[in-house]
Amino acid sequence: MAAKDSLEMLSRGEFPERYQRNSGTIGVAGQKRLLEARVAVVGAGGLGGSVIELLARQGVGFLRIIDGDCFALHNLNRQLLATRSTLGKNKAEVAAARIAEVNPDVEVHAVPQMLEEKNAKTLLDGMDVIVDALDSIASRLLLCETAQKLRIPLVHAAIAGWTGQVATILPDGPGLEKIYRTPMQKGIEAELGTPAPTPALAAAVQTREVVKLLTGIGETIAGKLLYFDTEQNIYEMLSLE
Repeated sequence: MAAKDSLEMLSRGEFPERYQRNSGTIGVAGQKRLLEARVAVVGAGGLGGSVIELLARQGVGFLRIIDGDCFALHNLNRQLLATRSTLGKNKAEVAAARIAEVNPDVEVHAVPQMLEEKNAKTLLDGMDVIVDALDSIASRLLLCETAQKLRIPLVHAAIAGWTGQVATILPDGPGLEKIYRTPMQKGIEAELGTPAPTPALAAAVQTREVVKLLTGIGETIAGKLLYFDTEQNIYEMLSLE
C-alpha cells in the first residue's frame, strides 16, 4: 500500500492495517499528521539508526537522513543498521534501503554527506522536526543554531557509557548552548564508550518527542533536559531555563 492509499483511508476515518496498533494512542488524525510530516534525522549511527527505524514504523511520511560516514566494525556493538553486509557502506544510504523494506509508505531522501555550515540551511529548510543524532558538539551547536533560525523544533540526544540525555529545543526556547559551553569535537562518550542499551533508550525517548511534536498529543520536555543513568537507576528532569 502506497502512502497515498493510506492517507485516503485515514481521510475516510479508516485505519490501514499497518498502523492499527497506533490507533489507541494517536488516533486517525494523529496518524494522518505523521504520514504528512517531514522529519530530518542528522546522523544515522547508534542514535539515528534506531530513531529512523522507529519513526518509519510509526509512519512518518518523509525522512531526510543526513550522514556522510560509513559503517565500521566497531559500530556492530550498538548501531541497528550496522551488519556484516553493510560494513563500508554509507549510513544514510543503508538506512534508506532498510526503510524501503520496512515501510514503503515512507519517502526517504538519503544525503550521504556531513552537515556543515555551507549545506545546513538547504538540507533542513522545510522540515517539521529535526532530530540531533550527532556525536560532535560543534556539529550539534551548528544544527541547533540552524534549526532555531529556521524556526523548526529540534529533538536532541547524547549518550556516554550508561548515561544519556534528551532535550526538545523549540525555536524561541533555550538552545544547546545551555548544555554545551565549549564546542569540542567529541564528548565524554569517546572515553566511556557506548554500550547498546544506552542509544536504544535515548532514541526511544527522542522518537516519542518527535511524535508528540507532530501530532500535538502528549506533553513534550521543551525547555528541559531528561538525564538518565541506567547503572545507578537515575532519571532526572532538569530545567534549561
